[in-house]
Amino acid sequence: MEMKNNNSFLILFLHFLCFNVNTNISFGSGDNISTNEFLSIGQTIVSSGGNFELGFFKPGNSLNYYIGIWYKKIYPQTVVWVANREKSVDILDGNMSLPVLRIIQGNLVLLDTNQNSIWSSTHDHYNDTRNNSVIAVLGDDGNLILSDASNTSTPVTLWQSFDHPTDTFLPGAKLGYNKITQRKHVLVSWKNSSDPAPGLFSLELDPNLAQFIVKWNKTIQYWKSGTWTGDTFSLVPEMRIYYVNNENESYFTYSIFKNSTTTSRLIIDVSGQMKQRTWSNNAAGWNEFWAQPREQCQVYGYCGAFGICTSNTNSPCNCLTGFMPRSIDEWNLNDYSGGCVRKGKLQCSAITEDKDDFWMNLTMILPTSQYTNVTVGEVSQCRDTCFDSCSCTAYTYDGLGTCSIWTGYIFNLQQLSENETERTISVKLGSLQAQTKAKKSIKLKAILVAIIPFMVLLICSISYIYYRRRRTAKGTGTQISHWHKAEGEAKELMIENDENKVIDVPYFDLETILVATDNFSNANKLGQGGFGPVYKGIFPGGEEIAVKRLSSHSGQGIDEFKNEVTLIAKLQHRNLVRLLGYCINAMERILLYEYMPNKSLDTFIFDGSLCTLLDWKKRYDIILGIARGLAYLHHDSRLRIIHRDLKTGNILLDEAMNPKISDFGLARIVEGTRTGANTKKVVGTYGYMSPEYALDGLFSIKSDVFSFGVVVLEIISGRKNTGFYQSEEALNLLGYAWRLWIEEKAIQLTEKSLLESCNMSEVIKCINVALLCVQEDSNDRPNMSDVTVMLVGENMCLPKPNRPAFVMRTHTSNISSSSKVSNNQVTITIEAGR
Repeated sequence: MEMKNNNSFLILFLHFLCFNVNTNISFGSGDNISTNEFLSIGQTIVSSGGNFELGFFKPGNSLNYYIGIWYKKIYPQTVVWVANREKSVDILDGNMSLPVLRIIQGNLVLLDTNQNSIWSSTHDHYNDTRNNSVIAVLGDDGNLILSDASNTSTPVTLWQSFDHPTDTFLPGAKLGYNKITQRKHVLVSWKNSSDPAPGLFSLELDPNLAQFIVKWNKTIQYWKSGTWTGDTFSLVPEMRIYYVNNENESYFTYSIFKNSTTTSRLIIDVSGQMKQRTWSNNAAGWNEFWAQPREQCQVYGYCGAFGICTSNTNSPCNCLTGFMPRSIDEWNLNDYSGGCVRKGKLQCSAITEDKDDFWMNLTMILPTSQYTNVTVGEVSQCRDTCFDSCSCTAYTYDGLGTCSIWTGYIFNLQQLSENETERTISVKLGSLQAQTKAKKSIKLKAILVAIIPFMVLLICSISYIYYRRRRTAKGTGTQISHWHKAEGEAKELMIENDENKVIDVPYFDLETILVATDNFSNANKLGQGGFGPVYKGIFPGGEEIAVKRLSSHSGQGIDEFKNEVTLIAKLQHRNLVRLLGYCINAMERILLYEYMPNKSLDTFIFDGSLCTLLDWKKRYDIILGIARGLAYLHHDSRLRIIHRDLKTGNILLDEAMNPKISDFGLARIVEGTRTGANTKKVVGTYGYMSPEYALDGLFSIKSDVFSFGVVVLEIISGRKNTGFYQSEEALNLLGYAWRLWIEEKAIQLTEKSLLESCNMSEVIKCINVALLCVQEDSNDRPNMSDVTVMLVGENMCLPKPNRPAFVMRTHTSNISSSSKVSNNQVTITIEAGR
């Protein structure tokens, strides 16, 4: 190994010597490569602001070299563009030459060790008289531009890397369609983390419907964003990218707000998902804010042929019984696209008798690969049809006369999650050894299927008998109260970690809850949150209680459940929702709250009719109540609690329209005198998160203050922060409010129905306080105790706010009048709360 490194160093040294003695060519310098300069291994150019670097690199564990662009200040190396992704540069021992990147006849050309061209920037603007004036410059936005600088005042762009993206979509770039040349910009994933060659997944614009689409193998579309509505995508409203459409081109683009140090990128990942990531200096890593499709198993062909995809596991892909990975090395790199192959050849023609052990029966989500439907009378005819055809790989019967036949490879087999049902698919097995193994597996499953129901029935019977006897022993006239303490498993699960004692919250048995909610009937359903539905329950004595039933797909586990129960149990304030009890067992996690007949604040303020029920006095009282509740959490309770998901949907209203802060599943306690902490898992709701939390994972009481400021602006204006206002300027609510403030027109932010009844000075004061709360620098924001004082005080001289976070400048692109444009800063879209 040492000798090999010495040889490589010697080759580089001799190469350097040869070029400097025998030619007048020099190395590239600064941020550019001119006609008389070149780059070789170990040499780079850096953009003027130091953001990006271009040079030779070796991805992952690869021994091959590529020309690429990467972030200069980020480690580990993150590559955003690759020139020769389809053909690497090999360095052979003993070869005295090294590859170089230089300008030849007006084009950037990559020459291998034998001076053969293996990649070139291709354009149609070359002119022999301009050869010496062509220069390649690496911009601070990551764009490599080749231009003719013969006219220094107006250089002519000949070629740019933004027009030839690989897997990364950077701020300022375009992803679209040129109507003149009919050329599309397409992002194509890497093959795996060590190979930038084009992978199977691609992201492009559908110009007809103005939407993003993701394809497998550039043929099968498996995800779409939905059409552009003018400010969002119809199926993915959290994606905040703006759209331009004119007579020459249509494209999507996005940008970072001015003077921001945020580093953001959008990629088509090797996983087949479209991902938005932002660099966190605090965590020294990339934060992933959203991924589409949301579930890994929704990606077509992710596990390859004959692979089974299982969501929410560290190892999402497995092979069918009797199959093995086509390439273990690729699977170790999380590249499952090669799929699985049979361990033994399919001996179809040699088997003349159809026996059960020739088939492997699987109950799962059916594959989406091509199949043929045949009309048959019964399932045995479907089986015979597949058995008689050696090209048939698998079959399934729908029970209604339709037989589906698969030939060749099978893609997109998905393991069922809880409560999901699908048809059984029967797959032909391969060798006799594989058949034997599959047969044993099937027998074992059959035994378990037979034993488990019997054991469950036995346990239920014993439990029922014990329950009846215990109830009889207490006397038939005694009413069993639904208020009783948790016992058994629930008691163990709900022990507080720090104090080693059971949480002092009443426990409800599931049977009582089912009766109170009429078996969770839709008639009693109050609403649906991100973590599950909420029902109205009528309990003994006519008591009305809100029942929140956490969904198994909500993402809230036992720790978040315990967190919410523990926190609310220890909090007592008129502006915090009161927890009345809980229920937990193997299947259910349920929270019971005091019933709020007027539901949540967003139900009123964003509804054109209901909003008139909230006059200014009620809205002012709601703002003040929320402020007092937050001040209690931050400063006055026994615990210092950061809510982390404050929004209008989490403010409930009682019968007198008094606000109650709810949903503490994401809340965190900070110890002693600390006021904040940090996390690598950023969770919350888009539009309400502070920049330091969304971008760096830093949360504090000032994060809640930011969310409060957004809520106040929404209450005053009756508009959502995540919408777009005054379309000619395409600003979000914070930007719109700030523009009105600096133009001294803040009163125009007020919802029209309030203008006649509102107290103008109170409205201006609330807008002032809200803008103080949403300032970009968390140190400039007031704490909630100060906010409360400012709100109740009269004739106070309030500080002037600085510019809010996430505010964009007006877009000034020249487009036709028919174009639709919407601008926004880089948008952080996070898994929504409840």
